[in-house]
Amino acid sequence: MRITIIYDNETCKPGLQADWGFSCLVEAHGRRILFDTGASGSILLHNMRELTIEPSSIDHVFISHGHYDHMGGLADFLGLNSCSVCVPASCGDVAGAANTIKAKGAFELQEGLFSTGELKGIEQSLVVGSGDSVVVIAGCSHPGVETILDAARQFGNVRALIGGLHGFSDFYLLGDLESVCPTHCTQFKSQIESLFPNKYIEGGAGVIIDI
Repeated sequence: MRITIIYDNETCKPGLQADWGFSCLVEAHGRRILFDTGASGSILLHNMRELTIEPSSIDHVFISHGHYDHMGGLADFLGLNSCSVCVPASCGDVAGAANTIKAKGAFELQEGLFSTGELKGIEQSLVVGSGDSVVVIAGCSHPGVETILDAARQFGNVRALIGGLHGFSDFYLLGDLESVCPTHCTQFKSQIESLFPNKYIEGGAGVIIDI
């Protein structure tokens, strides 16, 4: 599978724009999933052009939670590709989407692509299966990293965690992972890198992670 970070607080490639928010492209199991859409549609679409990601190539949009910095770019994207959008159950219908899938409990979105379901009434995470192991992509980890990892383990052994971790500091929870890429809102990136230098992946728009 391949994860390309499109939108983040920092960039790692000239020509891309940084902004508070998160979005990434997930390519797995023959699908292209746009995970979150950042805060600004113009920045999202600019970075997609710079990364040669065609909006028309996206199969589904997966929104982790309803905060502006994760779905602010959605309307502009749907103006170019009116595909289906999966949102947490607490979100309303999405104008401009081919259909809105509301995630309450855990379910399989497509073969090998799962939602944890809406956890603690605010956020879902995307779980991507690969054999007997899975990769977790989180928006902000509002429900807590432990809650997210526990929910994801019903689909397989978690090998990697990518996304925003906010004020997460229970670092021991990362001990069994093969890799971790903290992005966006994560407060303790330097501590995670110091504790797990061999599994730490630096985030930023333009980063490509092959797992």
